[in-house]
Amino acid sequence: MKIKHTTYLSLGSNLENKLKNLQQALFLIGEQIGKITKVSSVYKTKSWGFDSDDFLNCCIEVTTGLSPEKILEKSLEIENSLGRNRSLSKDYQARTIDIDVLLFDDEIIAHQNLNIPHLRMLERKFVLVPLAEIAPDAMHPKVKETIATCLQNCTDDSEIEKTSLILKRPISLVEKYNYIAIEGNIGSGKTTLANKIGTDFNAKLVLERFADNPFLPKYYADMERYAFPLEMSFLADRYQQLSDDLAQFDLFKSFIVSDYYIFKSLIFAQISLSKEEYALYKRMFDLMYKEITKPDLYIYLYQDTESLLHNIKKRGRDFEQNIKPEYLDKIHQGYSNFIKTEQDLNTLIIDVSELDFEKNEDDYQEVIRQITNA
Repeated sequence: MKIKHTTYLSLGSNLENKLKNLQQALFLIGEQIGKITKVSSVYKTKSWGFDSDDFLNCCIEVTTGLSPEKILEKSLEIENSLGRNRSLSKDYQARTIDIDVLLFDDEIIAHQNLNIPHLRMLERKFVLVPLAEIAPDAMHPKVKETIATCLQNCTDDSEIEKTSLILKRPISLVEKYNYIAIEGNIGSGKTTLANKIGTDFNAKLVLERFADNPFLPKYYADMERYAFPLEMSFLADRYQQLSDDLAQFDLFKSFIVSDYYIFKSLIFAQISLSKEEYALYKRMFDLMYKEITKPDLYIYLYQDTESLLHNIKKRGRDFEQNIKPEYLDKIHQGYSNFIKTEQDLNTLIIDVSELDFEKNEDDYQEVIRQITNA
C-alpha cells in the first residue's frame, strides 16, 4: 500500500485552445499522477513577465502516491505530450500548457531542478488566487502562513479575472467503483493486475488461495480422479473468502479488488466434471451464488493461447507445466459463454495479448484508462 500525499499544482495556457489544453492536462494528471480532488475556477490573466496573449490559469489539489521528483517528471511528460516547446532561453514564453508543482504536503525541497514550495508562487496572484480558492487553510511551509494570508500579503497588482469557464474534474477509478473482480484464463495476469491496482489505489485485496489447495497438484497429475474434490474445495473456499471479505466491505465501505469471481468455479467445473458430478455441483453452486455480492465491474483479461502458455512456462509452477492448449481453449470458451449469458454483470473485456502491464507503465495506464472509462 502506497502512502498518499497531497500536492497542489498550478496550470496555465495561452496558446491555441486554452481551455481544451487545461482540460486535457487534467485528464492526463488524473491518469498519471493521482486523484484530482479539487479544481479551482478558471481565471484569465495578462501574461506575467512578458508580452503575449492572455493566460487561462487554474490550480488543482491532487492525492498521489508519487514522489515530488516523479510528479515533476510526469508533469514535464504531460507538457511535452500537449505540445509544450521549451527553448534554452531563460525568458518567459507563450506555451500550450504549463504545470508547476506548488506544494507537496508540508515538505521543503531544494534540488537543482525542483524547489518546493515553488520559489515564485508568493509573487504571483495568478497562482495564489486560484490556490486560495481551493486551499485557503493550507500552510506555506517556509513562511508559516496560510495561503489565504499569503494572498492578502501579495504585492502583485496585476488584474485577475474569474471566468465562467468550467473544467471537468476527472473521476478516479476508486470514486467510480467500490468492488471490481478481475478474471481471466490461467496465466492471463489477473493476480498481477489486481496487486498493482491494490497498491496504487490502496484497495483491499481479495486474492484466490489456490496455493493452499492440497488437491491442485494431484488434479494436474490425475484430472479425472481429483476433479470433483478439487472443484468442491475451491467452491467452499471461494464462497467463504468472498462472504467474509465482502461483509467487511459492507461494514467499512473500502475499495475492493479481487482476482476472481465465484462464477469461476462453475466454469472450471463444466470442463473437469462428469455429467452426474456437475449436476450435483451446480445444485451447491446455485445456493451459494445467490448470497454473493456482485462486483460493480467484472473484468475479463483475454490473452491468446500462445501467450498464456508462454506465461505459464515463465512463472514456473511445476504442477502447471503439462497444461495443454486444448484445456486453455475450453476455459476461454467457458468464460465466453458466461459473459454472453450473464446479463446482470457490468462486464469489460480487455485484450492484453500485446500488453505488458506488469513492466510497461504505458501499457498499465492503458488498462487503467479502459477500466476507468468502462
